[in-house]
Amino acid sequence: MISRADVDHVARLARLTLSDAEAERMREQLAAILAYINKLRELDVEGVEPTSHAVPLVNVFREDEVQPSLPREAMIANAPEPAGELFRVPRIIED
Repeated sequence: MISRADVDHVARLARLTLSDAEAERMREQLAAILAYINKLRELDVEGVEPTSHAVPLVNVFREDEVQPSLPREAMIANAPEPAGELFRVPRIIED
């Protein structure tokens, strides 16, 4: 199914250097993966709805609630170089 040239090509794309033994092992593993995918293609999935997960997932995050934030003076007090009521930051745009 998969040739050594295919393995070498994929390894080059992934910027991997494989020894001969590693390339042969990778060829066998990739061939086994493709054989399994072909076996899955034989299944009758008529009427089976596509899903992204085998079990339903529920959002575990809490609801967003508005809460008071820090006072402006307290935030500006922590700034390394305040500019009035603003934060002064280093310039990142080059000329």
